[in-house]
Amino acid sequence: MLTLRKIALATAAPLALATAGIAHPHGLSRSTAADWIQLHVVLLPVFPLLTIGLLVPLWHRPRRDPAGAATVLAWVGAFVYATFYTGLDAVAGIAAGTAVEHTAGTESLGPVKHPLYDMGEALGQVGAYALIGAVLATAVALFPRHGARVVPGTVVLLAAGWSFTDSHIFWPRGVWTMLAFALGFALLVWGTDRTAPAGRPASPSPLRV
Repeated sequence: MLTLRKIALATAAPLALATAGIAHPHGLSRSTAADWIQLHVVLLPVFPLLTIGLLVPLWHRPRRDPAGAATVLAWVGAFVYATFYTGLDAVAGIAAGTAVEHTAGTESLGPVKHPLYDMGEALGQVGAYALIGAVLATAVALFPRHGARVVPGTVVLLAAGWSFTDSHIFWPRGVWTMLAFALGFALLVWGTDRTAPAGRPASPSPLRV
């Protein structure tokens, strides 16, 4: 039961983002600006929560060894993703939508929104690649204790992370990317929450203090 609770915790954000991606406007125009703004305001606190899927299996004090150093790197990567991808959401989502909504009807939208898109894309790229780095660091941190059981989840998460660099959550690929994140996190939690091999203590539970 505890494992299922951890999986639910780890997959909640990507599943929410996948659901939002189905409703995400495919383009920003005067007619979609209000929906564009509202969706990105709602998602502003959700995108950072994507990293919970990595923090759940890493929820313990890092040791003074290579695995502990990898844990710290994973935390740093998760932080960089959360900050920079939030920047994408704020600039290319909320700011661009607000600018378009208040642009005169006779004015071209390209010069208004494209500079904001470009800045948001630059921020999002930093965040997305930091997330990939966090996935790799998480695998390095967990492998000494859990071995090959971390491989399936890591492979799925790396594929999802690579797709995320240019898919955002737009339907269809962005939605499938979020579902892949959910699957990868579930596999990672499942693989690391099982009883550790003989002679190795089980990982401390992320739901117990």
